[in-house]
Amino acid sequence: MRIGVLTSGGDCPGLNAVIRSVVHRAVADHGDEVIGFHDGWKGLLEGDHRPLDLDAVSGILARGGTILGSTRVRPADLRDGVERARGHVAALGLDAVVPIGGEGTLKAARLLSDAGLPVVGVPKTIDNDIAATDVTFGFDTAVGVATEALDRLKTTAESHQRVLIVEVMGRHTGWIALHSGMAAGAHAIVVPERPFHIEELATLVGKRFEAGKKFAIVVVAEGAKPQEDTMRLEPGGTDAYGHERFSGVARQLSVELERRLGKEARPVILGHVQRGGTPTAYDRVLATRFGWHAVEAVHRRAFGMMTALRGTDIHLVPLADAVASLKTVPGGRYAEAGCVV
Repeated sequence: MRIGVLTSGGDCPGLNAVIRSVVHRAVADHGDEVIGFHDGWKGLLEGDHRPLDLDAVSGILARGGTILGSTRVRPADLRDGVERARGHVAALGLDAVVPIGGEGTLKAARLLSDAGLPVVGVPKTIDNDIAATDVTFGFDTAVGVATEALDRLKTTAESHQRVLIVEVMGRHTGWIALHSGMAAGAHAIVVPERPFHIEELATLVGKRFEAGKKFAIVVVAEGAKPQEDTMRLEPGGTDAYGHERFSGVARQLSVELERRLGKEARPVILGHVQRGGTPTAYDRVLATRFGWHAVEAVHRRAFGMMTALRGTDIHLVPLADAVASLKTVPGGRYAEAGCVV
């Protein structure tokens, strides 16, 4: 068989591990050919590709990023390009395309699958917000990076008697904020699923100082928002792809908390450092398993499906299920953390 593979959306630790796994399983075990499309869906729409053999993926298991590159494509451009994509798949003699990506990528995969293209998706997102799989690779690495940063920032906050508001990734879900905040012993955690009240947050942080403590760490997901009419949050607008731009909730929270508490408060935005670098062992293993099962799905002609972790096993789920809803932090998890505002 001949298989095309691409990576789309934001980069993520473990992407190269999936690419390597697809090539090894397809080439070494099935005698297939694999080609990689450059820069995600753009490469498929433009026919920009290169062959991927065992040498091409040698040594990439532990590398962050993606050797194929990644760009975002506007949904309208993808819809208009379905026939071009179909033509390139036919011209290259592809039996299947394996896109690796998050919610937007999987929605595009479903679009092409519904148009009749042979697609098997692989989920990735550091936000861990794809509901059809228990975990996505990249999440463990991102949480580890955020936790290490929080551990380091604690000593600085204590030395200078400050409140540090640490902003982590999480556009619509607070999984990174919750896990890293719990792991690092943060004193308050703010997530998008639960709009915060600025006075309640100030009261929670203030209790530490009333108890004689001299510093506090607040972890906030980038997509967190205040309850209506409790605090003005500057709008960030939208980007060219229709995604909301965030205006820096940590920066705005630092101003509000400093005013209310009379304590020096500083924002720290971790940003894209959470995406980069070497994937953890867990993410390498999960990514490898996803790649292996994606190739097996191709050989079973199980198109229109996505690999998913359920418990400890890899299953195939329909792409329609993968994009039906986001996996948000359930209310019961807040009590376990003990400091979610």
